[in-house]
Amino acid sequence: MDWLQLSGKTVLVFGVANRKSVAFHIGRTLSECGAEVVYVVRSPERKESLSKLLGEAPVYVCDVEHEDQIARLRDEIAEQYDTLHGMVHSIALAEYEGGAKPFHETPKAAFLRSVDVSCYSLLALSNAFKEMFDRDAAVVTISISTTRMASESYGYMAPIKAALDSSLAFLAKSFSRFSRVRFNAVGASLLKTSASAGIPGYVDAYLYAEQVIPRKEALRTEEAAQVAAFLISPRSSGINAQNIIVDAGMSINYFDRDIVERAMRP
Repeated sequence: MDWLQLSGKTVLVFGVANRKSVAFHIGRTLSECGAEVVYVVRSPERKESLSKLLGEAPVYVCDVEHEDQIARLRDEIAEQYDTLHGMVHSIALAEYEGGAKPFHETPKAAFLRSVDVSCYSLLALSNAFKEMFDRDAAVVTISISTTRMASESYGYMAPIKAALDSSLAFLAKSFSRFSRVRFNAVGASLLKTSASAGIPGYVDAYLYAEQVIPRKEALRTEEAAQVAAFLISPRSSGINAQNIIVDAGMSINYFDRDIVERAMRP
């Protein structure tokens, strides 16, 4: 039964780096639901390294920092496909060389590059593919469960994710002038991905999250992927310009009695 109504739909998925990537889990979920998934990765080397993992699925290359590569990708996709029913933007970049720094010491170059890759790329890709999107297509990006929690290890990425979240409203509004394309985000709490492992202090934060979450188990990547698939599907047609929080209840439980007691012990 095709409850999500994804059978035969073509979805472009950006951001697979390895088996632990959110984008990989989203692509696999979409494929299981009958969609044709077209992957886009950052480099020829990554395409080669993913050849066994992605099997026979079509894989294209585009480094979103370069406008000419985005234009080339659009032309390549247009040669093979008439219509895109969805796009998944699971792209982020942060540079933590030298360890985490106080937020006020964030290097300008690192911040601006991260904005370009992690946020502006959503605008650039949406604009590039606007003529290919089905009138009722859906675009989903991967955000975080809160940008107001000043996690020192996550650093300047939280304000950039806040900009990404804000962009959803403006993209939804501007696209509404000529289409019904929807823009939403999956606001996932801490996940066990290779990219996250490179963030200073992330492992401790992940283990802490497991204690805060009521079920005492961190959010699984496939759980976030399933919400992304729903947001791509026509079944979510009434949801637009939203960050759907997927945190297994973490945000309701910061004052868990046992955690507070442990923290207050001398």
